[in-house]
Amino acid sequence: MGSYLLRRLLIAVPLLLGISFLTFMFIQAAPGNYFDTLRMNPEISEETIRQYEARYRLDQPPLVQYGYWLRNLARGDLGYSFAFRAPVASVIGSRLWNTMLLAIVTMLVTWLLAIPLGIYGAVRHQTVLDRAISFMAFIGMSVPTFFLALLALFVASKLPGFPLGGMRSVDFDSLSPLGRMWDVAQHLALPVTVLTIASLAGLQRLMRGNMLEVLRAPYITTARAKGLSEGRVIYLHALRNAINPMITIFGYELSSLLSGAALTEIICNWPGLGSLMLSAVRQQDLFLVMGDMMMGAVLLLAGNLVADILLAWSDPRIRYE
Repeated sequence: MGSYLLRRLLIAVPLLLGISFLTFMFIQAAPGNYFDTLRMNPEISEETIRQYEARYRLDQPPLVQYGYWLRNLARGDLGYSFAFRAPVASVIGSRLWNTMLLAIVTMLVTWLLAIPLGIYGAVRHQTVLDRAISFMAFIGMSVPTFFLALLALFVASKLPGFPLGGMRSVDFDSLSPLGRMWDVAQHLALPVTVLTIASLAGLQRLMRGNMLEVLRAPYITTARAKGLSEGRVIYLHALRNAINPMITIFGYELSSLLSGAALTEIICNWPGLGSLMLSAVRQQDLFLVMGDMMMGAVLLLAGNLVADILLAWSDPRIRYE
């Protein structure tokens, strides 16, 4: 496992370089830059803008700019956000915890519902409740996430006192510690519900299909013929094999949620990485876009690596040698 992890880390370096290079070139290919908006301000002179461009090497060709950015990245410097007037690392750091909180709570709720519902649907195959769950799953998979978020906002607006956006109330600082936790939990309810419904449908269907396939395998019939209890057959023998594809999906789910559920964050006004990325792209904030993109790429690679490690831990047949 140690040598495998080392190989994966070494492979990640050229992957990150390729992602960063393509992202940088795509941003440069777009017409204009952040300083074009400053040129529209009569109070800012052209000389001041040229000084900014020279300070951050933005008056150089794109390849030279990328080289300077790469050199600063090797030193741990992600650059400066012109829109937020702060270092990129501090801007991303201020939003990272918000996205992590949203992602962790969403994954806990989603997976704690998806796996039991998938197992129930496979064990109680073609019953009335199984068909009802499957019908709701098809609806959940068909409805776009942005429409679901708008629909959730409409429903929440009919509930008295329910927060419709943001992460905190106006009087958050005056609340007690327990009151602050309850306030954040209330604001979490809306985006977590939207993201859970969007992910739950597909995961439940996948878990149900995996379990149905495993329960029809010959070794499950043998286990039942040997007199093992149904619970032992399902949860000890069948579940361990049916869960493997779910672990692979877990890696992608982890990275995508941590990278920012952009549409949901924007509609629910949640101050996370997704809304930050949109703001950076719209304002052509070069270094902030690069920092946010690199954060997403690192999380994607880390999520896949975590999934591979969990697969080896859950299935003794898998060996990375």
